[in-house]
Amino acid sequence: MSGVVDLAAVKAAGEAKQKAEKARAQAARSGGAAAPARLIFNVDEAGFQQDVLQRSTEVPVVIDFWAEWCEPCKQLGPVLERLATEYAGQFVLAKIDVDANQMLFQQFGVQGIPAVFAVIAGQPVPLFQGAAPEAQIRQVLDQLIQAAEQQFGIVGTPVEPGAQDEAAEEAAPEVPESPQETALGAAHQALDAGDLGGAVRAYQSVLADDPANNEAKLGLAQAQLLERVQGVDATQVRKAAAENPADARAQITAADLDLVGGHVEDAFGRLVDTVRRTTGDDRDAARVHLLSLFEVIGGEDPRVVAARSALARVLF
Repeated sequence: MSGVVDLAAVKAAGEAKQKAEKARAQAARSGGAAAPARLIFNVDEAGFQQDVLQRSTEVPVVIDFWAEWCEPCKQLGPVLERLATEYAGQFVLAKIDVDANQMLFQQFGVQGIPAVFAVIAGQPVPLFQGAAPEAQIRQVLDQLIQAAEQQFGIVGTPVEPGAQDEAAEEAAPEVPESPQETALGAAHQALDAGDLGGAVRAYQSVLADDPANNEAKLGLAQAQLLERVQGVDATQVRKAAAENPADARAQITAADLDLVGGHVEDAFGRLVDTVRRTTGDDRDAARVHLLSLFEVIGGEDPRVVAARSALARVLF
C-alpha cells in the first residue's frame, strides 16, 4: 500500500484549492459557528453531491464501498470507523452500500469490495482495495491528510474527542454484544495493539466455538501473517528469493513480506510461479501457503479470484 495516494493523478490542483478557499470564505461570511460535523455517515446517490462533493472542499472525505454479504467489509469497516473517530475531524468517513448504489459503484470504477477511495476538493483519489492491516491504513490516511493540506489547503474541522452526531446515535440504539462479538472484539483489540500471539489465540478460541466464522478466519490469517514476518530480515529474505527462484521456503517468506507491504499481486504471482517451478513437497508447500494468503485478503477480492485462476492453470 506504500505510495497509493498519488496526488499527480488529481487534476487541476490549483483550481480545486481556490474552490476550497472560496467555500471556507463563504462559510465564514455566513456568520455563526458551524454545527458539529458528523464524522461517520451513510451516503446514497441522492445525497452524494452535498454530503461528499461539497463536503470535500472543507475536509478530506474517505469513502468505504461495502456490502452486507461481504465478509472482508465487516472486518475493515469497524477499523475505518474507529480511525475516523480517533482522527477527530481530520477526515470524515462516508459509507456507501454498493447494492443500493450501483451507479456510484460504477462511476468510481470499483473492481471489488471492500474498496476505499477519497475525495479531495471534488476530485476522487483511489486509496486501496481489500482488507488491510491497521498500520498501513494509518499510513495511507496520514498521506491523504498531508496531501489535502499541502496541495489544496484543506485541513478539516477539528472535533473534540467524543463529540458525535447525537441524532445519529439516537437513531442507532446500542445493542448488547453477544459473547461471540465480545470475544471477537477482544481478538481485534489484541491485533491492533500488536499482541499477535494473543490475537492468534483469541481468534482460535472464537473458531473453536464457531468454525464457520469468516471474520475470525480473516483475523486469524492476518495475525498469523504478521507473526511470521516479525523479526525477519527483509533484505536477506529478498536476496535469497532472487538468487534461488525454485527455493520454496525463500519464496514463501518473501511472499509474506510482499503481502504485508501491500503488494498483493506480487505475493500471489510469486507463489504461483513457485508452484510452476517446483515439484513434490516444495510445490505443495507453495500451493498451501498461497491458499492461506487468500484467507488474509478474502475470497471475494478480485485479486484472489484472478490468482486462483492462475494457480489452476499451473496445476492443471
